Amino acid sequence: MTPKIAVVGMGYWGKHLVRNFAELGALQIVCDEQQSRAEIVHTNYPGVAFTGEYRSLLQDRKIDAVVIATPATMHYRMARLALDAGKHVFVEKPLALDANEGANLVAAAARGSRILMVGHVLQYHPAVIKIKDLIAEGELGQLQYVYSHRLNIGKIRSEENILWSFAPHDISVMLSLINEEPCQVTSQGAHYLNASVADVTTSEFAFPSGVHAHIFVSWLNPFKEQRLVVVGAEKMAVFDDTAREKLMLYPHRIAWRNGTPQAIKAEGVAVPIDSGEPLRSECQHFLNCVSSHTRPLSDGIEGLRVLKVLAACQRALDSRETVPAAGANRTPAMEERMYVAPPFCYVHPTAIVDEPCEIGEGTKIWHFSHVMKNVKIGKGCVIGQNCNIAEGVRVGDNVKVQNNVSIYTGTIVEDDVFLGPSCVLTNVTNPRSQINRHALYESTILRRGATVGANATILCGVEIGRYSFIAAGAVVTRNVPDYALMTGNPARQKGWMSRHGHRLLERDGVMVCPETGLRYQECRPGIIRCLDLDEEAALPSDMATGTKSYREWKQSLKADRAMSC
Repeated sequence: MTPKIAVVGMGYWGKHLVRNFAELGALQIVCDEQQSRAEIVHTNYPGVAFTGEYRSLLQDRKIDAVVIATPATMHYRMARLALDAGKHVFVEKPLALDANEGANLVAAAARGSRILMVGHVLQYHPAVIKIKDLIAEGELGQLQYVYSHRLNIGKIRSEENILWSFAPHDISVMLSLINEEPCQVTSQGAHYLNASVADVTTSEFAFPSGVHAHIFVSWLNPFKEQRLVVVGAEKMAVFDDTAREKLMLYPHRIAWRNGTPQAIKAEGVAVPIDSGEPLRSECQHFLNCVSSHTRPLSDGIEGLRVLKVLAACQRALDSRETVPAAGANRTPAMEERMYVAPPFCYVHPTAIVDEPCEIGEGTKIWHFSHVMKNVKIGKGCVIGQNCNIAEGVRVGDNVKVQNNVSIYTGTIVEDDVFLGPSCVLTNVTNPRSQINRHALYESTILRRGATVGANATILCGVEIGRYSFIAAGAVVTRNVPDYALMTGNPARQKGWMSRHGHRLLERDGVMVCPETGLRYQECRPGIIRCLDLDEEAALPSDMATGTKSYREWKQSLKADRAMSC
């Protein structure tokens, strides 16, 4: 069954979307604040309804998807309302005017299992599709350089500059052809009509593989030019959307003679391409994706990738300096499984989070870390650099995982656990490379509030008790009681520790934390409990911030002992 579509905005570009979705038999309603357009709809598209009320449209259960063709400043708000109303969304470029807002939309679509697609229409142009095929087949040879010119004396905007208005199409195509993200961006521009809106920009891009590119856009050009040139070591492809022959292939090459490069020119050859309208293909693709619930070619993640490059260009334009581009260290394979963090948590661009995963509010995942699928991480956690959390692991709230730590399948990490730098956890007691024991992983449990010191090793199959303290370098081979202090190899108990990480001192039959005065007592042999606090509750706010360093506490305790003597 063809999805039922509402198109919002019937202006400069929206009217073409209205026409295409109507001809595809999907258009049910047009929404536009200008009531004068109602007559156009009723005359040209009989049976299609018209409304000026966007919010009421979203309440219509017969509408499966919303196509947004309003000014760019409205894209985020309108797309978010539609996703929250349970609609699939096609939003014209750019996805938003802020990368954080774009990430928010991608996350909202993922949470609601909705299709989010961005109108990067050049991705559906037969010439661009053919160029991708030529690159994949090796026809052009090694890719060296890509440049695009998009010039016109056309619609001039005030809500966004020429970079955000014209360049998204070209950036989208550039990223898909090169199949990388830029590592450096330089952008220059000029303002002629409005002091705050650039009318002309030239942006240059450097990619990790050594490919370079530039994009020149202007809405103050005396004639229309839409040209893309892709330079390979063997041949050059030219896509000129204003020419009769849209795609030409030039087998020019460079020959070296006596150490000097010489250009060997050849006649261009027209490349046959399909004659279909790109916008029609794009609209049909959206309908197909909604019907089959499959990922669009220009989905929200692709739109977000373009937004991040646009943001880097804008920073370069404002600063007049070369700037690094976010996500430059990602490879295409990483992008395929890229997790787009919800707006309430942070995942560094170099980190990988496989989907599906669940990450709690306020959690931060830092450089070069990898969280595998089906992991659940609670609220307020910090995952440091170069960490690995294996498939199916459960991590509680407020857990701190320092740099270079791997948490393997079978491990359970409860709330408030601290894992020190380079500490080691395991999940097989007798590992052999030749023997597959994936179905025999042993469970390791780190109970609430436990601390594992730097470079300590926890052998699998043990339970680390609540608020226990494993000293740096210790090797734990057996279960650890609550509040126990463990040191050495193999680790042995050397006393008891308070919730605040201090050696407990016995006074009048009870043990007292020197920092807080909280009392602890051995209720049964080898088992102690706090007498003053619920051990499952969070610390009161006045106890949750340290007052002295460990060294200062140690010195003050020595002074107290000396005075008592």
